[in-house]
Amino acid sequence: MKMSLLLSSFRFFAVVLLAGALGSAGFAQVAPATSKLDDKNAIPYRITRGDVLSVAVFGEPDLTIGGKKVEARGVINLPLINEIRLVGMTVGEAKATIEKAYYEGRFLRNPEVTVSIEQYAQRIVIVNGKVGAPGRYELPPDQQWTLKDIISKANGLSDTAKGSDVRVQRTMPDGSIKIFEGLDVDSVLRGKAKAKSEAATFILQPDDIVYVPERII
Repeated sequence: MKMSLLLSSFRFFAVVLLAGALGSAGFAQVAPATSKLDDKNAIPYRITRGDVLSVAVFGEPDLTIGGKKVEARGVINLPLINEIRLVGMTVGEAKATIEKAYYEGRFLRNPEVTVSIEQYAQRIVIVNGKVGAPGRYELPPDQQWTLKDIISKANGLSDTAKGSDVRVQRTMPDGSIKIFEGLDVDSVLRGKAKAKSEAATFILQPDDIVYVPERII
């Protein structure tokens, strides 16, 4: 009798352990994989100078066109509406802008536009001055980089750098030049700056020129 009870108990615990193992295996199969889109630096792509676009207008084959390169002034030429500025926009914003132009120009009553990027231009930032490795650096198209990121990529500030007065020259969408001065990257790199300081949150854009001056001794 005792032997029978022992065998029954053994079979019961074996079944429980097997069920638990199968349940764990089933859970592992349905666990979601981590997506690259979870990266906190991921951002929507914005059209830049040199991108090659195609623009399709539903039901209007004569207005559908491809191979349109965004010019240095940030514009492309489209049938009927001619020049339209798209630089700095997301694909969705560009679509809405073109639809509005066709509607407000009274060319189409209810335009439906699709914008796609045929070829991405290089997104280059130039780093000059007192850094470890001055040069040209390419920005990832789907991520945002800060001044801290690009200075670190350029092997950091040199011993004679005035890292508290970094400057950035930027070409604005309308072609004008804007200078950002007094960006204290040194404090950011040393962990002394506040997380929301201008230098800590300064996001680079294509064609920016970063200059790190020399410290006067």
